Amino acid sequence: MLEVRKTFTAIEKTFIEGGKEVETPVKMVAAIAVIKNPWAGRGFVENLKPEIDAYAPELGNLLVEALLSEVASPDDVEAFGKAAVVGVDGEIEHASAYIHTLKFGNKYRDAVKGSSILSFTNKRGGAGTAITIPMVHKTDESQRSHYITFETAIPDAPRADEIVVAIGASTGGRPHPRTGNRHQDMKEMGLV
Repeated sequence: MLEVRKTFTAIEKTFIEGGKEVETPVKMVAAIAVIKNPWAGRGFVENLKPEIDAYAPELGNLLVEALLSEVASPDDVEAFGKAAVVGVDGEIEHASAYIHTLKFGNKYRDAVKGSSILSFTNKRGGAGTAITIPMVHKTDESQRSHYITFETAIPDAPRADEIVVAIGASTGGRPHPRTGNRHQDMKEMGLV
């Protein structure tokens, strides 16, 4: 059984960037679950699949529901990403296990009608470790305006035998983007 110690939601709204008012404020949301690491204390576990199959869909549903409760509509999500932090008694592979499966990622991608690969971070750390969620545009990962990062932390998580699993969303790209995009650069360089 998936053991969820707590959920956590972080929200940021940007109204002014670089001293200039943002025409449409950008909202970033992170939905996070702190779960018991089912592999902690078991030594090296060769096959992680049984726990992935059992818990990843449930975890995906839980986080998608929490995230979407903070945005007006799934259509408002423009950029997305995911992250996991495993406690110090776990392996990086334990952090990766839940976020790098379609049984988790597709719950989110399908809910917001995305087609891009969810960008990610996975790392090990103690309580209060930064949860860094890199994001890309949900249907065109080459749009540099949507290369954004949302970072938050939970003071008491992850504990040594826990995993923090997060998804993030943004209702827009960076305020006042001025770096062009990959398609434009390729045309200018005669590569297409």
